[in-house]
Amino acid sequence: MHTRRIGDVEVSSIGLGAMPMSIEGRPDEERSIATIHAALDAGVTLIDTADAYHRDADEVGHNETLIAKALASHDRGGDVLVATKGGHLRPGDGSWTLDGSPRHLKEACEASLSRLGVEAIGLYQFHRPDPRIPYEESVGAVRDLLDEGKILQAGISNANPDQIRLAGEILGGRLVSVQNQFSPAFRSSEPELRLCDELGIAFLPWSPLGGISRAGGLGSAHAPFARIAEQYGVSPQQVCLAWMLAKSPVVVPIPGASRPETIRDSLAAAHLVLAADELAELDAA
Repeated sequence: MHTRRIGDVEVSSIGLGAMPMSIEGRPDEERSIATIHAALDAGVTLIDTADAYHRDADEVGHNETLIAKALASHDRGGDVLVATKGGHLRPGDGSWTLDGSPRHLKEACEASLSRLGVEAIGLYQFHRPDPRIPYEESVGAVRDLLDEGKILQAGISNANPDQIRLAGEILGGRLVSVQNQFSPAFRSSEPELRLCDELGIAFLPWSPLGGISRAGGLGSAHAPFARIAEQYGVSPQQVCLAWMLAKSPVVVPIPGASRPETIRDSLAAAHLVLAADELAELDAA
C-alpha cells in the first residue's frame, strides 16, 4: 500500500470510511469487523469515524466502539490512525443536528477517548460548523484538547477556505487535515482542495464515490469514469479514487465500505496510474 502523510503521521494513501457500518442499513457486527480486518490485511492504516455515526439515540459512538473492538482483535490494530470527530449529533429520528460549543466538544472528546480505549486520540476533527457558535470558539476548544494532550493532531471538516485559514491561525499552524465532501458528482470543494495543497494540509474527501454507482449512465458526467474503467478492466470506483489521488499528494480518500470485497476493490486504486489525457478528461467530465 502506498502512503501519504497527515501531519507527522504516515498513513495508507486510501483509508477506510467506517460510517456505513453504523447508520441505517448497516450490516451485522460480524460482517463489519470482517470488513475492518480486510482493510487492515490490505495495508490500511487510516480509519475515519465520528461519535455521530450511529443509528439510534441511545447508541452514540456505535462506530467508535465497533472500530475499537475490531482493532483490538487484529494484530495490526495498533498501527492504525483513527480519525474521529465531534460537534455533530443524531437525535435518533434520522436527522442530524449541531453542537459546536466548547463544552460539548470537550465532553464529546472525553467520551470518544473512553470508547476508543486510548489515552489520546490520533486525529480529532471538528465535524461541522455550528452557526450558533463563533467558529473561533469551536476550534479554540480543539486547540485546548491539543494543548492538553487529549488529542495528538487536529483537523476540521465541512469547512470553507476562510475557515481553513482561521483554524490554522487558531491552532497555531497545527491544522493537519480538512475533511470535506468531494466526488465526481460533488466538486464544489475544489477551492478547499487547492488551498490544502498550497498549505500542505491533508485533504480527506468524504463520500468520494458519491453517485459513482451510476457511472455507466449514458450521457451522465460519470460516463468517462465507466469507459476508462472498462479499458483498464477495473471498477469505476477504482478510476474515481485514482483520479482523486492524482489531484494532489495531500489527498487521502476515505471511501465508505461495509463489505470486505468493497474495501478491497477501493484499495486497488492506489496502484492504478491514469494517463494525463485520461485525467484531463475526468477533470472535464
